[in-house]
Amino acid sequence: MGDEANDKLLNTGDGPGSEKSAVEDVKYYTLEEIRVHNMSTDTWLIIHDKVYDITGFLEEHPGGEEVLLEQAGADATESFEDVGHSTDAREMLEQYYVGEVHLDDRKKEKSKDAMLRIQRKAAIPGLPG
Repeated sequence: MGDEANDKLLNTGDGPGSEKSAVEDVKYYTLEEIRVHNMSTDTWLIIHDKVYDITGFLEEHPGGEEVLLEQAGADATESFEDVGHSTDAREMLEQYYVGEVHLDDRKKEKSKDAMLRIQRKAAIPGLPG
């Protein structure tokens, strides 16, 4: 499904030149792979380039499952931040973490967002960029 970074490195402590850092295995998903997880029986969200499988949380969500399903299979960062979730909600989110958006797709999304800001600024004089 997604690409995996299997760069597990350990600090061996065997003297100079042997210092290595521990890197977690991270699974990367393309936007195309994430988009198919858009049903109540299989719900993924992207928040700050991290991918979460929140299927098991739908019925527990205080704001109702409908608001989550509207964002299913897509980037919900803006909606998540607009609501102003608590620290507890942010910590709870971590248990649903499944991976990260593939680096190539992050660039596409950021470029798209930048283009939208440029277009809005051009359409509305005086709008901060």
